[in-house]
Order: sequence, then structure tokens, then C-alpha cells
Amino acid sequence: MRLRACAALLLFSSACATSTPNPGARTSRSPKLANLRRAATLPWTDGGRCVVREAAHPWPVLAERCFAALDHDRVRLNDRTGRCAVASTAAAALGVGLCVLAAPEIVVGAVIVLGAVVVGVAIKEALDAYALSGNRPNEDEATPRTKSAPRDTSANRKPTPDPSAQDAFPPVPTGPREHERRPECRPIPVPHAGEDAPHNACADRFPPNRYPGMDVLVNGVRFDALQVGARVLWEIKTHRFDTYSGFIQSQEIEKEMEQLGRERRAATACGYGFVIGVSTTAHRDMLEAQDPTLDIVVTGCSR
Repeated sequence: MRLRACAALLLFSSACATSTPNPGARTSRSPKLANLRRAATLPWTDGGRCVVREAAHPWPVLAERCFAALDHDRVRLNDRTGRCAVASTAAAALGVGLCVLAAPEIVVGAVIVLGAVVVGVAIKEALDAYALSGNRPNEDEATPRTKSAPRDTSANRKPTPDPSAQDAFPPVPTGPREHERRPECRPIPVPHAGEDAPHNACADRFPPNRYPGMDVLVNGVRFDALQVGARVLWEIKTHRFDTYSGFIQSQEIEKEMEQLGRERRAATACGYGFVIGVSTTAHRDMLEAQDPTLDIVVTGCSR
């Protein structure tokens, strides 16, 4: 509810801030590129993967969806204009910070980054892709679009690229389109089960999760995360496994193998990969001893 209040506030403030455009200002036709360049000046804990995923949306929407991935230890968000102050009642510090970050205009001193910023890997790759494809805002503005000429039937003529694809990132391997999947295979975000904050934080951060703050339901089975940019479902374990007695460890492994088998079958049936994240190597080794085909990653997440 607090986050919804933040969203409403930032959209209101965005509307106020953009009421009178500067006639002399040049507006890029590529909001994706503008968002990527702006995000490149900020530190991100996920390498910028959330930013790249949300780059096509207006900056306020991107800011809301990726706010959790911002490196908050290195950023100071200051309400210079005072228009975000009302958020302090409705959404506490999160509302003010999100409102400041989501402002469509850049206010001097509103966002202060501590230390040098190394551009996130995902953002750099996306910017490099733009550079290689020759998509530059000024060139786009200088060349008006015209109606396509009648198609040349000559066998020697190369096919004309689709203009709608000129502003897109280079194609990447994807799974079946959403409408081609069986309904039960469509990922449905649902709130994280339980109140285990360290576990939920690990599930959001490590893969990283496409839906921060949410589990995902696929094929009737709940998973802890759907990985950003990939068709991979995750089960996260944050037990203090090394502290258990040998008997308890054996009981836990037996129970987990039954659960993991059910989850892997559900994921595989819908064309998803399946990865288990565990906190310790001892936990991983015992699971692999039961089934060497499991894809297990040691996250190091602590409790």
C-alpha cells in the first residue's frame, strides 16, 4: 500500500514538472536510450539488469520498478523542490526517495552519488548495442519517416528492415510468445509466502528476481523467483544448514528432494530452466549427492 502511494505521488509530481516544455530543447525520439544514459550515472546492485528490462517505459515507471535495485548505500536523494515532502506521511523515507529519483527532470543536487560510478554491465551492453546499430537520436530526428516504396520483386533486392524494429535492442533468444504458452505456464506474480525477510531479500536480489517482492506461480507450483532476462525459475534455501545435526540434515534433505522434484517437473513441463540457490557448500554437496543433475548455486545469503 505504501508503494502504491509512492507511485501515485511520483506520477502527480511528474505531470507538474513537465507542464511547459522548452521550445529550444531537442527531444530524443529514443526514450530507451535516454533512460539508459540517465541510469548509467547511477550505481545498481544488479548491474543494471532491471533498468535494461524496463527501459522502454517512462522514467518514473522505470524508477519505481527498479528502485529496490539501486545501491542505496551510495546514493543520497534530496528533496530540493519540496514537492516530495508530502510523501513522508504516506510512505515514509521510501516515498520521498522514490519521488526524487522518479522526477522526469534532473534537479541539481537532488541525486548525489558517493564515489565513482562504474556503468552496470547490462546497461553498458545495451548502450554498446545502440552504438553498433547506429541508432543516434539526432540522426533519427533529422530524417523524417516516409511511406515505404512499393516492394521490389527483384530477387537481387535485399529485404527492407522493419522501421518499427530500429529502436529495439538486438534480438536475444526467447521462449515461446506469451499467447503461445499454455495458460498454466504463464508466470503469475504472487506475494512472497511467509514473513521470512532474509529469505525474501535473497530471492529478490540473487537471481535477480523479475518481480521483486513477489513469488511466481507457474504450472500450479509456487517458485521463489523468475530470473530477469531468462526463462529460469528459482527455489531459494537460506537454512543455516551447517548448524543442524546429522539426523536433522538427513531429514531436511529428504523433504527437500521431494519438493525440488515437484518444482523441477513443473518448470520443465513449461519450458523453464530450474535452479536451486543454497547458502552453503555443505547444503549443495548433500543435495548433489542425492541427485547430481540438479542445477545448484551457492548464494552465500545469510540469515
